Amino acid sequence: MGKEIKNDMKNGMRTSQKPDVKTADKKTQEGSGKSVRRSLHLPENPQFLLEGALLVGAIAYLFYDTPLAAGFLSPLLIPYYRRRSREKRQREQKELAGQFREALTAIITALKAGYSAENAFSECRKEMAFQFGEKAMITLEMRKIEKGLENRISLEKLLHEFASRWQVEEISEFAEVFSIARKSGGNLPEIIGRTATLIQERMEIDTEIDLMLSSRKYEQKIMNAVPFFIIFYLSLTTKGFFAVLYHNPAGILFMTVCLLAYLAAVLLSDRIMAIEL
Repeated sequence: MGKEIKNDMKNGMRTSQKPDVKTADKKTQEGSGKSVRRSLHLPENPQFLLEGALLVGAIAYLFYDTPLAAGFLSPLLIPYYRRRSREKRQREQKELAGQFREALTAIITALKAGYSAENAFSECRKEMAFQFGEKAMITLEMRKIEKGLENRISLEKLLHEFASRWQVEEISEFAEVFSIARKSGGNLPEIIGRTATLIQERMEIDTEIDLMLSSRKYEQKIMNAVPFFIIFYLSLTTKGFFAVLYHNPAGILFMTVCLLAYLAAVLLSDRIMAIEL
């Protein structure tokens, strides 16, 4: 898809001011706050750690019938946290890609109306704020670009930084195409229009795949939870059913093997469902 975009392309200060004392103090406090957070290595998504802790506690109770097992199972928090953080990041990337498609439309409209490229992005920020709100990811990113332009940072560099922050393929391709088009003096509205068309086609394919897999992913989540419900149900309705597997070496070994088999099945199902274009 990137080659198609490049082939289509072939066809076709503000003066810096000294901050006042209050501004300098505010920036100093913000900088010190960020340095403290970095030094403490605070997680970005602490709710996932809480979820993982509850899951580890449930595993310790259902598989070993003792809270002491939670200490030995605590290393599972690391892969669980990474997995949930990765899923959240992927959701945000998909959401941003959809918003970026609308941003391209707004940019094309502004360019055709006679705006310069820099002013077109400023108009795009206003349009994105109207469509998605001031807190939307695309609005915040357009605001960063707008602020960068006010500080006389080149638009090409700002777009590459935008693409680097999010690692979204469509944004990366657009930043590259835009940079080359600006240097070669190409027809920006036409080039961006073709780029937007290709991006839209790709996103439509992604949407179709997501729709086809949505039911399977839902089934996968249910199947992942089934073993826990079975053990919990039997433990609740049939007292002593699992007693022979608890608090003895043979039972602990057997339940550990079952747990490892379950984790392997979860990883395998994740790999099967992870389809990327």
